[in-house]
Amino acid sequence: MGINTERDVEANMQIGPTDQGMVRIFIEADGVEIPMDFDPEEAEEIADELRAAAQAARTVK
Repeated sequence: MGINTERDVEANMQIGPTDQGMVRIFIEADGVEIPMDFDPEEAEEIADELRAAAQAARTVK
């Protein structure tokens, strides 16, 4: 499976700060829970990558 492989999977995602000063991305799908914690600097890098990907997606076709 790659970035361009479509899947018919429903998932829920939550993003927010933890009480430990981290940023958590929490994904739940098919009974599986995946918590991913990032320090604020890493979270900002991820946000920059998301913005860049969104901009690139706008130029496709």
